[in-house]
Amino acid sequence: MDLKTYQKWTKENSFYPHEGQKDVQEIMYLAMAMNAEAGELSNHVKKLFRDGDNADRRDLIKGEIGDVLWYAARLAECLGANLEDIFKENYDKIEDRKARGVLKGDGDKR
Repeated sequence: MDLKTYQKWTKENSFYPHEGQKDVQEIMYLAMAMNAEAGELSNHVKKLFRDGDNADRRDLIKGEIGDVLWYAARLAECLGANLEDIFKENYDKIEDRKARGVLKGDGDKR
């Protein structure tokens, strides 16, 4: 499945407050929900560190990555963007940093 198809699929399978309104409240809801899913992911990583590595824990982490991606797709849609463009912009940014030797460091504008 490509990113465009995935993003369309999330739109067809979503239900939440202010859905489709592309307003600040929808943006806030999606950002908070994505952060909550990232928190669940972090909790599983913490347990992997604390309790030991195993396949079941790794599968739970993968599932949470999927949930984060779902909300990222919805947030992109809400902002009038598509995931393919966002992935490309991020790729270009990282490649530019790599070419300039500034992958390490602080700040968005390096």
